[in-house]
Amino acid sequence: MEENSATNGIQNEKILIVEDDVIIGELYVNSLSELGYQVTWARDGKSGLAAALQETYDIILLDIMMPGKNGATVLKELRGNGDKVPNSKVIVFTNLAQDDETRDAMSEYADDYLIKADITPRQLIAKINQLLSKNE
Repeated sequence: MEENSATNGIQNEKILIVEDDVIIGELYVNSLSELGYQVTWARDGKSGLAAALQETYDIILLDIMMPGKNGATVLKELRGNGDKVPNSKVIVFTNLAQDDETRDAMSEYADDYLIKADITPRQLIAKINQLLSKNE
């Protein structure tokens, strides 16, 4: 797990990225860190779940398709049987085609979802800012 904290930013919000794709992970870590978000990157579902339970994050960006513990499983463990991350907004990264179990988990437990292939860093930042502004 990597953590990057920007010192020049105007943001104090903490973001957890749970993403196994190194290129996408680095892109989002760099883009968000440059804006001053405190970013932690977990590269698999197991470490992402552990990080989400150990610390409070304003936003959790959760990839669905990961080896081992996938994002739908992580989402259910975080939000099923009582919300274990009540102060966090969860944004799921998904592809267009998902199985019924994944779609059900996303609709029941996620605050929002983004189609991974269609999202740019700028659009991701806009979505994060939109969800964070709902907290104020």
